[in-house]
Parts: sequence; structure tokens; C-alpha cells
Amino acid sequence: MQRLFFLLCLLALSSPVAAQRLSLGIFSQWGAFRDERPQRCFAIAQPTRSPKAEGWQPFASISYWPAQGARGQVHVRLSRQKRQGSAVLLRIDDRTFQLVGGGANAWAPNRRADAEIVASMRSGVNMTVETRSVRGALVRDYYQLRGAATAVDAAAIACARAS
Repeated sequence: MQRLFFLLCLLALSSPVAAQRLSLGIFSQWGAFRDERPQRCFAIAQPTRSPKAEGWQPFASISYWPAQGARGQVHVRLSRQKRQGSAVLLRIDDRTFQLVGGGANAWAPNRRADAEIVASMRSGVNMTVETRSVRGALVRDYYQLRGAATAVDAAAIACARAS
């Protein structure tokens, strides 16, 4: 809970006053937010356990961007930069999904994968994201999914109403 509070403070301080971020609620380990410009809504959480990040805060998010037609887009900011050519695997309980990306960011490869990941998050308990760092070390970020479904629903509803 302390980490989520830190994330909320970081999000609030990083937003310009004109582009106010609206908190839609905190649901256990997950928070939901809406931005006006650009209009987007998202559910977000920090890992409950991960290696020390290298200058940024790792997170997992599910976003809605009405103007771009993006719904339930999965994005992960890894705790370490991934090694070029290394896979990024997202595991939810006993299901594994391969993400795409580079540097410290990874996404589901397409809308179908986004939908499958979000559906698995709804009934899942734990989520792990793993890859190899640029130094070759195995990197694992652990997330608890308690509250994820409610946060995702709050974000989806907020952007549906705002459209």
C-alpha cells in the first residue's frame, strides 16, 4: 500500500496543473485514473517485488485512449532495460503471454492479446513479468492482481462516459 501511495504522489506531481489527473479510486494494489488532455483512462500498479529500478518506476497498466480507439491496452514498464533480442514473458498464474517492446517498455503484440491478458487478470491472483537485462541477468517483476479487475472497469467506464 505504501508503494501505491508513492506512485499516486509521483503521478500527481508529474502532471501539469492544466492537465489535471483525476483519481477514479484505489482498489487494493491497483489505482484507476483519468487524464483530460490527452483524454485517457488507465488502471496501474507497481510491482510488489522487483529488482531496484534504474532511474524510473516500474509499473503495469491497462489503458483506454478513446481518440485512438485503444481499449484495454496492456503496457509494462520493466524494472530494468531488457536485452535486445530477449523475450518478455508475462505470466498470470498458469498462463504465459509473450510481450513485445524494447528498452524498459513492453506491450501486448495486438488487440487480441490485450483482451486475453485482461481476461486472465480478472480471474488471476499473481502476475509476473520477466526478461533478461542488458547485463544478462534474469529480471522478474511481481504483481498482485487483487483489485485489478475493479480498477480496469473503473478506467473503462470513465473513458466510455467521457467519449
